[in-house]
Amino acid sequence: MKGFATKAREATAALREVLVETPLQRNEHLSARYGADIWLKREDLSPVRSYKLRGAFNAMRKVLARDPSQRRFVCASAGNHAQGMAYACRHFGVSGVIFMPVTTPQQKIDKTRIFGGNSVEIRLVGDYFDHTLAAAQRYCEAERAHFLSPFDDDDVIEGQASVGVEILDQLGLEPDLVILPVGGGGLAAGVTQLFSQEAPATSFRYVEPAGGASLAAAIGAGSPVTLAEVNSFVDGAAVARIGSRPFEQLRRVSRADVLAAPEDHVCITMLEMLNVEGIVLEPAGALSVDVLPVLADEIRGKTVVCVTSGGNFDFERLPEVKERAQRYAGLKKYFILRMPQRPGALREFLSMLGPDDDIARFEYLKKSARNFGSVLIGIETKDARNFEAFRRKMDDAAFSYRDITDDAALAEFLI
Repeated sequence: MKGFATKAREATAALREVLVETPLQRNEHLSARYGADIWLKREDLSPVRSYKLRGAFNAMRKVLARDPSQRRFVCASAGNHAQGMAYACRHFGVSGVIFMPVTTPQQKIDKTRIFGGNSVEIRLVGDYFDHTLAAAQRYCEAERAHFLSPFDDDDVIEGQASVGVEILDQLGLEPDLVILPVGGGGLAAGVTQLFSQEAPATSFRYVEPAGGASLAAAIGAGSPVTLAEVNSFVDGAAVARIGSRPFEQLRRVSRADVLAAPEDHVCITMLEMLNVEGIVLEPAGALSVDVLPVLADEIRGKTVVCVTSGGNFDFERLPEVKERAQRYAGLKKYFILRMPQRPGALREFLSMLGPDDDIARFEYLKKSARNFGSVLIGIETKDARNFEAFRRKMDDAAFSYRDITDDAALAEFLI
């Protein structure tokens, strides 16, 4: 019986029909910053700009080998898995039905259609992914189609392990540390299992979005659990429940090796990689780089590989990414201010701003009393410490104000 590493290498060889190996690039900027030898495995440069093609291709290849009569595949996805499956359907000449939520951005729908061509049909069903998934599964049962899971499938896991095969072959040595993003767990399970056989001395860190830490929850409970709430910003890894099959490979992972990346800090990393390196990463694709600061002492002098898992980023989201990054870094704050309705009050307020402060938003909400008006004001600055001086000036002038920057309820409605 073939071992997992042998099957992963066979999958890697088969993938060459559709995918040349993605680059493994030493990053000078990050290496200098952390005093380490840091390499990026650029899955964001695959034909579909994510690693998902690997698993979809391998699973479809093996299904067709077992049953050549199976000509219809189905998936539920709003993003990278849909594009990977569409690409594979076109390559193998089979039909695919891809279920997407009605709320899926048009850009993602269009890219999936381009990759699949006439081989795929896209059905928009449901406002939420759970409804979309249920519709896809009902269709599979009725049409006897094959449901292609994004991660909870042994053949998919085997295909994702090809990322690890390429890392070892390209680097030519066993890295000290590999940092992997985790959503449903297919990539993490495949690469971890491969390295356990071919590079057992390598350590791993697994990174989840803080608002979707399904692996950490599963390790704590001893089995997969469904999170009560998920922050969907890191959409490529925001999974409420890690896959059962991936967890079988990850259940022995130490809880200390699973890191949570705050969604807003991920935005800082995305902007840095874009502005400094010219690398476009989606939120999930930035997870492995995002945790380097917390590992700084540990990785000094070591060889580290970060898997940048995807670059399917819609630039219409860039203002949101910048906004979240500035707020997390303390460079932008929002206040509700009671502005006295008297001549000179606004000029007095403006005089409190420093030379590096800028008003990004100014909006009268309502007049709460005859002599006062409520104002929503957003202020950007170049140094977070500037807000200390600004608050002191407002306090000294007896201005009544409230900082709502971190008030989730108010921010959702007002910002």
